Order: sequence, then structure tokens, then C-alpha cells
Amino acid sequence: MEKWYLMTTVVLIGLTVRWTVSLNSYSGAGKPPMFGDYEAQRHWQEITFNLPIKQWYFNSSDNNLLYWGLDYPPLTAYHSLLCAHVAKFINPDWIALHTSHGYESPAHKLFMRTTVFIADLLIYIPAVVVYCYCLKDMSTKKKIANILCILLYPGLILIDYGHFQNIYNSVSLGFALWGVLGVSYDWDLLGSLAFCLAINYKQMELYHSLPFFCFLLGKCFKKGLTGKGFVLLIKLACTVVASFIFCWLPFFTESEQTLQVLRRLFPVDRGLFEDKVANIWCSLSVFLKIKDILPRHIQIIISFCFTFLSLLPACIKLILQPSPKAFRFTLVTCALSFFLFSFHVHEKSILLVSFPVCLVLSEIPFMSTWFLLVSTFSMLPLLLKDELLMPSVVTTMAFFIACATSFSIFEKTSEEELQLKSFSISVRRYLPYFTFLPRIIQHLFLISIIIMVLLTLMTVTLDPPQKLPDLFSVLVCFVSCLKFLFFFIYFNIIIMWDSKNRRNQKKIN
Repeated sequence: MEKWYLMTTVVLIGLTVRWTVSLNSYSGAGKPPMFGDYEAQRHWQEITFNLPIKQWYFNSSDNNLLYWGLDYPPLTAYHSLLCAHVAKFINPDWIALHTSHGYESPAHKLFMRTTVFIADLLIYIPAVVVYCYCLKDMSTKKKIANILCILLYPGLILIDYGHFQNIYNSVSLGFALWGVLGVSYDWDLLGSLAFCLAINYKQMELYHSLPFFCFLLGKCFKKGLTGKGFVLLIKLACTVVASFIFCWLPFFTESEQTLQVLRRLFPVDRGLFEDKVANIWCSLSVFLKIKDILPRHIQIIISFCFTFLSLLPACIKLILQPSPKAFRFTLVTCALSFFLFSFHVHEKSILLVSFPVCLVLSEIPFMSTWFLLVSTFSMLPLLLKDELLMPSVVTTMAFFIACATSFSIFEKTSEEELQLKSFSISVRRYLPYFTFLPRIIQHLFLISIIIMVLLTLMTVTLDPPQKLPDLFSVLVCFVSCLKFLFFFIYFNIIIMWDSKNRRNQKKIN
């Protein structure tokens, strides 16, 4: 009885924080002619409700694609249509064709916030609760504390409820988490179906697609491709194909329909990166204007090669040695590879990396907490643009305090608890005095926190030089990128030395 009371309290805390953040303004409020991401979601409801399905992704006099044209997969469009039917019942003016552009009212804001809230309550939060309760070797109170920390992650709350991102991140991440649960506990078909729904809701879930593919392929190899493994492979292929056909069926009637949707989902004309994003290409552009020097097709080829090569070792390892733990950490490294090196990355894409980091929070609490703090900081220019400074500070402090008290993160910095024991032993074969790695990481954490606090204060209180109007935003991105590169190396070390760690543990046992 006590554990259910605690779990209900934790969920209510998570919901209360979300609703409180939603009371602030949102992206583009009162700023014509585009009105921001809030208007994008409202406009999609207008389009899907008033136009035939064949016109949703095509430019026309009734659907100006330059005015927040629909550029997400079919499930997003169906969700918009569902919300539109509810909006029509409450107030038809909210989705009236043409005349509803830029519609703003307290009642409509409440409606839009409620749609995000319900999506969280139905898909994302139940997945978080079930995932944490399925964790092994943890007390019930620790599992509940883990739920609290994940639900208090400020990045997702600030984007979905403060910025009001033009796609409900909690829906796609919720489906992805159900997929992680499914394949981790051998409900492979249901897990594959859930992840297919995630991709068909938001194409950026492709960040997580290779770990799913490699983990399931590794399972098939392990079972034997001449027996049970082959049967599983056929079942998985049928599940994936059937789920995509189900979602895309209205757009398969004509080849041009399918091609137009794909063109909208992958708009290469938007460039190598968008705004001030903390990845390699944006950081390099400070010194070398890659966008101006190289043709677009060369940029695509280079970004693809870097992305593919950076994630290849972890994916190969996962195929050869599939395990739930390796799967979780490969989700992190692959998503981070896409964020750092892929083509057309937005600053909000860091949420796709933060999602799997939340899943390993209980395994490496110190490093996970550090990463999640940095991921929120990396979006500082966007959050300040939307006047979300105070919600950012409050939610970040709440998250940090929850993690620090729940997991005693400052006591979890030994080689074993950082999962660097095997790596350190390997290095000590050549450098016997290599015993200071945990101290280095502790000092790096302290320096990182100080830099983030100072940069935040400078951005808020000081005016940049006239010749360098983006100075502070660029510094935030550059510093965050360096930290993400450090985390990329760290998580890959855990993956590549994991099997050695297990072998050593078996010898000890």
C-alpha cells in the first residue's frame, strides 16, 4: 500500500511541474506572421480537419506549405486530426480554414496544453513507471526515486510545455520506451510494433533505429538463422512491414503521394544544421563556414560518413553480443552520433539523446545526471528566446536535487560505479600509475557546472559586443559540443569494455 502511495505522489509531482511550466508563455505568442511552434500545431489541426487527406502534404491555395506546412509522418497528422475533432466540438473558430491563423485565446491555450498533458498521461508516464518497476536489483523506493528523476528531467518539460514544440515529444518517446521494454524482455514483436509507431509519429526516432535493428538481429543470430532465429526474423519483418502499411495506407494510393510525404519528412534544403545547435558542424562553422564552402550534396555525404563511422563499432558489438544493457548504452551512443554528426540537426534533437540517458540513470547516476544537465543547458538560447529563464532554473534545480538525494551521485564516482574498472585495468597494464581517472572526472564535473552557471549569468545580464551579437549563444553551443564529445567517448568506452568487465566478474564469482 505504501509503495502505491509513493508512486502516485511521484507521478502527481511530475504532472504538477508540467502543468506549472505550461502556465508560462509559449514560442511565438503574439508574434505575427508565423506565431511560432504553438501555431504550427494548431495549423496542422486546421489543415487535417478541413482538407482531404490527399492534400495534407501538398502546396495549394488552402495549404501554404511555407506557413507551417505539415512535415511529420502520418501518425502526427492523425493525432492532429483527432485533436481537431475535439476542438471543433468546443469552438469551431479554433480550426476554421484561413481565418484561424494566429488564433490566440486563454481557452485555446488551455486546450492545447491539455492535449500535451493527456498524451503524457496516456503514453509517456505509464511507460516510465513500468520501465522503472522492471529494473532489477533495486529496492522499491529506489525505483520510485528513479521515476521521479526521469519525470523531472527539465529538457523535455521545458520544450513540450514551455516552448510548446511543434511535435509532442512525449508521444514518440513514449512509444520508443514501450519498444525498449518490449525487446528487452523478449516481447520482440510488440516492442517492434511500438517502435514502428514511434518512427511513424516522428521521423527523428531514426536516431534510435539502428540499436533496435542490431539488437533484434543479434537475437536472431543467437537463436540460429537456420532455426528459431530465422522464424523470429520473418515475424519481425512482417510486423514492421504491416505496421508501416497500416500507418501509410492512405498515402500509398499514388506514388506521387508517397514521394511528396517523404520529401516533406526529409527536407535537405534546410541545410546542415538549424539555429545554434551544439553539434560538430555548428561548432566548426565558427572557424570554417562549411555551409558556404561545400556544395549541399557534399555536406550530406560527409555528414553521413561521419555519422555512420562513429556509430559502427557499438552497433557491431551489439549484433555480436546482444544484451539489454548493451542495447541501452548503444541507444545513447547512436543517438549522440546522429546529434553530433548528422545532417540538419536542431537544438531540440538533444532530447533524443537524453531519452536513453534517462534509461541508464540508475546504472551510472553521476554521469547521467551530468549529461542531462548539460543537455538542458545546450538549449539555453532557445529557452531564453521563449522567456523561459525562471522555469529553466527552477526545473533544473529540482531535477539536480532529486538526483543528488535519490542516488547520492557524489558518492558514486569510483571506477566501478562509473563502469570504467575494466578500461582502467587495461590502461594500467601500460601506465601502472593510472589511478586518478575518477578524480579527473570529478574535477571536470565541477568545472563544467561553473562554466554553465557563468555562461548563463553572462547571457542574461550582459549585452554582447555589437560586432559579435551571437557571442554568448555560440559559446553555449561550443562548450556544450565539447562536453557531448567527452560523453560520446565515455559511453563508447563502457560499451567496448563491457564484455571484459563481465568476464572478470565471472572469474571473481
